[in-house]
Amino acid sequence: MSNVVTESERRTDTEPIAGATTTGESDERIREAWTTYEFPGDAKLAVEDLNVWYGDDHAIQDVSMDIPERSVTALIGPSGCGKSTFLRSLNRMNDRITAARVEGSVSLDGQEVYGPDTNLVELRKRVGMVFQSPNPFPKSIRENVSYGPRKHGDVDTGLLARLLGRDDSDEAAELVERALRQAALWEEVHDRLEDNALGLSGGQQQRLCIARCLAVDPEVILMDEPASALDPIATAKIEDLIDDLAEEYTVVIVTHNMQQAARISDQTAVFLTGGQLAEYDETDKIFENPESQRVEDYISGKFG
Repeated sequence: MSNVVTESERRTDTEPIAGATTTGESDERIREAWTTYEFPGDAKLAVEDLNVWYGDDHAIQDVSMDIPERSVTALIGPSGCGKSTFLRSLNRMNDRITAARVEGSVSLDGQEVYGPDTNLVELRKRVGMVFQSPNPFPKSIRENVSYGPRKHGDVDTGLLARLLGRDDSDEAAELVERALRQAALWEEVHDRLEDNALGLSGGQQQRLCIARCLAVDPEVILMDEPASALDPIATAKIEDLIDDLAEEYTVVIVTHNMQQAARISDQTAVFLTGGQLAEYDETDKIFENPESQRVEDYISGKFG
């Protein structure tokens, strides 16, 4: 059944939405068909009736969406629309905020993320995150990449391990190389792995953080504006990397750059004022022929 809405239907079917709108943004009732994105296969992540509050601030309102595996899903929208809050909800990073309260369901391969028996360490190993600003540890490049696997017990190195006959130094070296190659950084740093990571450029630091995430072998990679602080050349490298990663991983990325979303994503979700999901569909459809008038106004620059 077609989800296409004619201009006359669009005009007569609008009414004020819950929550305030921003300057230049029209009132409009969101249709369920606009936010229901169908794709073959099962969802890697399934979100149903998600609501998030920070104290009395209702940051995410009744969001439901399925995210396919091995693809790039972009989350776009004006500042303060809740897209980063939504992203952090997918691996329960909001748990670290005292004032945050979450209701609804998020499932990973059919397993409830917000269940009482969820192991948060294991969850964040499966659903890794790369933040807006590069945050390498003040350690060597090698130690940055191997830190996660060592903490999780995947590799065992050091004097005690050697004394006990459990040294995994060769395996650790292979893991570091693999992760750095996946992050398109190996050729630039292979001969200085013992250097402090803080000496890398901003773009290199961000790719190192991606390598650190990849080292624990996640299934999903969440990215919160990973290129916003980088120059155009470094940004292009990050975008090429994201395209490569989607062949093996499920990538969900928040970006303020609509051109970036159009370039790198397979599907795009548009969040608008009030923490509502306004529309979710294939990226080409969102940018070329959106159903929602508010989405069209946002993409064309009338607000936001």
